[in-house]
Amino acid sequence: MIEGREIVAAGKLSYGMVGGGEGSFIGDVHRKAIAFDGLASLVAGCFSIDYDDTLRTAKKLHVSDDRVYENYVDMAREEAKRSDCIDFVSIATPNNTHFPIAKEFLNAGINVVCEKPLAIEEAEAAELSMLAKDKGLLFAVTYTYSGYAMVKHAREMIKRGDIGEIRVVMGEYAQDWLATKLEDTGNMQASWRTDPSQTGKSNCVGDIGSHIENTVSYMTGLKIDSLCSSLDSFVTGRKLDDNAEILVRFENGARGVYWASQVAVGHDNGLRVRIFGSKGSIEWEQENPNYLKVAFIGEPVQVLSRGGGYMLPSAAGVSRIPAGHPEGYYEAFANIYRNFATTLIKRKNGDDTSDADFPTVEDGLSGVRFIAKAVESSQKGSIWVSL
Repeated sequence: MIEGREIVAAGKLSYGMVGGGEGSFIGDVHRKAIAFDGLASLVAGCFSIDYDDTLRTAKKLHVSDDRVYENYVDMAREEAKRSDCIDFVSIATPNNTHFPIAKEFLNAGINVVCEKPLAIEEAEAAELSMLAKDKGLLFAVTYTYSGYAMVKHAREMIKRGDIGEIRVVMGEYAQDWLATKLEDTGNMQASWRTDPSQTGKSNCVGDIGSHIENTVSYMTGLKIDSLCSSLDSFVTGRKLDDNAEILVRFENGARGVYWASQVAVGHDNGLRVRIFGSKGSIEWEQENPNYLKVAFIGEPVQVLSRGGGYMLPSAAGVSRIPAGHPEGYYEAFANIYRNFATTLIKRKNGDDTSDADFPTVEDGLSGVRFIAKAVESSQKGSIWVSL
């Protein structure tokens, strides 16, 4: 406990946001997801490097004038002095800023929820992981797809051995939004993602390939031993990758193939994971997220529906409406925040938090390492590199 702070006995927390100003897609998603369950209220913010933008955004979001900050350093330090300091900060800024912002708030004793990737460099991610541990603070990284009910159902099935020992994993994430040089048209999302100074050493692997890595890791519990990758930039003049093929070897001997592309014409947001075991297989698609395809040797293929009475506990616990009523992206995001917020409330009350279920800073570190190794392999002529 930070001395002098009020402790929430139960119910609502308070949070602040860095980023998420005018024109921010992901910042708006974070705010709406947090609002789903009413467990936290936005009370402070530094929403943009443009202070006028921050002021306009704060006014729209009804943030009190005395808790609107010109920069994140002032925000962290001034909030830390308050008896009603924010319980956590939500970071929704470009990749290159995640590390310094998260570090500032951790040093101020404030819990953190951060967009992925956690950092640009592995050493930075490792420093955040160690700092959160040393400070005894919660740190979540918003790998969205771990929040889907059917992903959690698949995870439980695999964990209890339903499909046997995993042999092969196929993961793909196909998009077409960068099939042309959209960054030259003034599109803000395309502009920063394809700029090495803001997004880091990889665009495609960092942006969507990392989601394959995390979703597979979350569902299977497998650790990557080594990988071999080929990263390409197909659009003329683009500095970073827009397509990637990655071969994966897992520590248990299983093999994997990951394909991530933002030039796959005809595909919107096609994350798909297929997991093949010695007794059966599981398949899940993000664009059809309420269903899970399951097959066992010698039996008909089954399609499980979210909300069904056969849902395993972790899936049933995040299924918000009856089967047949689609749940999707916002609900998955909200599930991450709900699990984070309830864990934080339990911790404040001195209760057991061993059932915490959200992507942690360690998951973020694994993601940064995966991106770095994929880039390293490709730059060295697509050789196998160890993780």
